[in-house]
Amino acid sequence: MRLSHDVHFPQDARIFEEGSQADTFWIIHTGTVALDLYVPGRRRVVVDTLGVGDLLGWSWVFPPHQWHFGAEAFSPVRAHEFDAAAVRALCEDDPVLGYTLTRAVARILGRRLEVARTKLLDHYMVHGGAGL
Repeated sequence: MRLSHDVHFPQDARIFEEGSQADTFWIIHTGTVALDLYVPGRRRVVVDTLGVGDLLGWSWVFPPHQWHFGAEAFSPVRAHEFDAAAVRALCEDDPVLGYTLTRAVARILGRRLEVARTKLLDHYMVHGGAGL
């Protein structure tokens, strides 16, 4: 926690964009955040919603450190923001911490990808998959 500071995002604020540099991450303290995916020729598709206690952002862990989803505050959000490079350096210095953190993020990543896959399948079953 010594590497974090508190931040606030107003409702409807874009927190990050898919493909941009993943140099921070957050633990949500209050509010909700929608994770979305840009589908060419269509609007953004919400693939998951995060809330209190959730990790916002995992792309900072794995090279090339670019966001795989976008994120938008669905309601006003307060969060603890972490500098990703500082946390990665701390993990390099403490391999046990690094391993523990990587395993925790990998579990979150697996769950998020499964949720995204299910939501995208549901979306295209309703809206049709033309143009994919």
